[in-house]
Amino acid sequence: MNISEILKPEHVVINVHAPSKVMLIHLLAEKASQAVGIDEDEIFRAINNRENLGSTGIGQGIAIPHTPIAGLQAPFALVVRLKQPIDFESIDDVPVDIVCLLLTPMQGSATHLNVLALLARKLRSSETLSAIREGSEPEEVYLSLLDESL
Repeated sequence: MNISEILKPEHVVINVHAPSKVMLIHLLAEKASQAVGIDEDEIFRAINNRENLGSTGIGQGIAIPHTPIAGLQAPFALVVRLKQPIDFESIDDVPVDIVCLLLTPMQGSATHLNVLALLARKLRSSETLSAIREGSEPEEVYLSLLDESL
């Protein structure tokens, strides 16, 4: 699976203001709901319940909140770059400024893990992180995530 199969250019948002983790999760749920047509409250609850199990902040200012969602037909990703980093209870205690939401169908836990691994590998690249943080347009950020050379 390629990132382009789960992430579309219109699902990259930069310079977002979110004063807290909860406010960010609300924003993620709202944007995901608009994109996939599933109830915003349902998405919020699922993400929040996953975060209550343990933070999805993986370090280096990155978080990958992820959860299966009932009624979703295909994996969906949303990338948000925050204007100001926020506390996300990450494993390294570094505030988060790059968030990649991953929603997957309820069936197919292997797909969920494969897509999660794909995103995590891509976001571990220092070149990709620099491109995401320095991109002035959402399209630049999107293309940096697709670039196989990074």
